[in-house]
Amino acid sequence: MMGRIYSSENFPNILYDETALKLKDTLPDINKDQSEYTFMASAVRSMNIDRYVKDFLKRNPDGIIVELGCGLETTYNRCYDGKTKWYELDLPEVIEYRENLLPPGENQILIKGSILNDDWLEYFDLNNPVLFVAGGVFHYFPHDDVIKTFKILQNFKNAELVFDTLNKLGIRGIKRYMKKLGHDEATMYFYVDDGEKLANKIDAALLKEERYYNHTSKKGMKFMTKVSMTVSDLLYMVKMIHIKL
Repeated sequence: MMGRIYSSENFPNILYDETALKLKDTLPDINKDQSEYTFMASAVRSMNIDRYVKDFLKRNPDGIIVELGCGLETTYNRCYDGKTKWYELDLPEVIEYRENLLPPGENQILIKGSILNDDWLEYFDLNNPVLFVAGGVFHYFPHDDVIKTFKILQNFKNAELVFDTLNKLGIRGIKRYMKKLGHDEATMYFYVDDGEKLANKIDAALLKEERYYNHTSKKGMKFMTKVSMTVSDLLYMVKMIHIKL
């Protein structure tokens, strides 16, 4: 959320989030622990996800969107087209916190549940075209748990999944950064070095594996932010993956 606010105030050409701006005064101040790069990394993730959501809805006018581990995501507020059913899934305590800040809008349904269990499938017609979105989620789960989640999603007959991930080098770097901030408890496990191999492992099809900052204008950013983004893309340290489940 703070990354989306930062971008809206400083780089609205990359991501402008009116809903996030309205909530600025209700959120804790974490600016002291962040850099321009970390703020913009979060904002770029949202920008990338918006692209995939809008493309999916163009191709599937009757499709639905399901955000996994939604937290305080505001993708709905930026991308809702006035008709699509939009589902937000997260743990009960997260959904309760979310409801206080972001009451659900038209056709937006909040679901209390875990991505590691399949009990939330009862909310859906499994034949509907669906795009699952997972922004900043899978890093925190062991590899086997993420694969388990993929298998649950494959209960849908016509499903796509888009998510951001790191490669092995990237996850080493983010672990060092989190330790520096004093967040040793935020352990990260899951990473993807090769999207094709991951897709083959779960009998899915890789639609796209792209550099994270591929669509990001760096104009006006600090020198070190530009360097960090460039190096990340050169080494595929962070990337977007889109698969057909």
